[in-house]
Amino acid sequence: MENIRPSGTNELNVLINKYSPYLFDIRKRILFTLSFFAFATAVGFVFYERIIKFLIDILNLKGVNVVFTSPFQFISLAISCGVATGLIFTFPLLLYQILSFLKPALREKEYKMVVGSLPFSIILFLSGFSFGFLIMKWQIQIFLAKSVSLGIGNILDISRLLNTVLLTSILMGIGFQFPIILLLFMRIGIIKHQTLSKQRPWVYLGSFIFAILLPADSILADILLTLPLVTLFELTLLLSRIFERREKITHLRG
Repeated sequence: MENIRPSGTNELNVLINKYSPYLFDIRKRILFTLSFFAFATAVGFVFYERIIKFLIDILNLKGVNVVFTSPFQFISLAISCGVATGLIFTFPLLLYQILSFLKPALREKEYKMVVGSLPFSIILFLSGFSFGFLIMKWQIQIFLAKSVSLGIGNILDISRLLNTVLLTSILMGIGFQFPIILLLFMRIGIIKHQTLSKQRPWVYLGSFIFAILLPADSILADILLTLPLVTLFELTLLLSRIFERREKITHLRG
């Protein structure tokens, strides 16, 4: 028994010495990313009034009674604006930190593929955010048009409205990242194109469930939010098939 303890201790020390540099690196990157997120959130919190006015102008809420329902509600709204600002501006930094950490474990070809996908990842995030925002704007406009045609007054809780719009938009931006992730996994060889193609019905179902879980609160909006996710999935399969054919042709020529 006395001989077992030193052995176990030595193994533990070996593991600590082996992985501690990685753990310290992860800790450093997480702290830096969280610090940047806190700074961006603070900026959004300070300028929340301008952000709210900007969003109200884009949503075209003229003629609508937009109200606070609580004397302290502006605080939660300011926090929401700050967090949304922090998430949007921290997203590119988060991608960079993940890529930098994974670089030693990737081959040169794999690393170039990941680096090449970063601009598309940012574009897809912004596209998803914009699409979610436009769907919410369209839904609000329908609500306002119906209330006017029926002669019914409308009062909108500004905090609940903007929280719903921002949350839906950010989650759609995140949802638009899945095609990039799937394509990279297929290019690296973690997932096979044929395997993913066979799971198409489940991907469709998962996309619809994801849309339902968004706070859009409308079956029509859920369907519209599902369509781009399904379309991006099919485009991912198409691009993967094209890349595979090119690699086969290059291999045969070589």
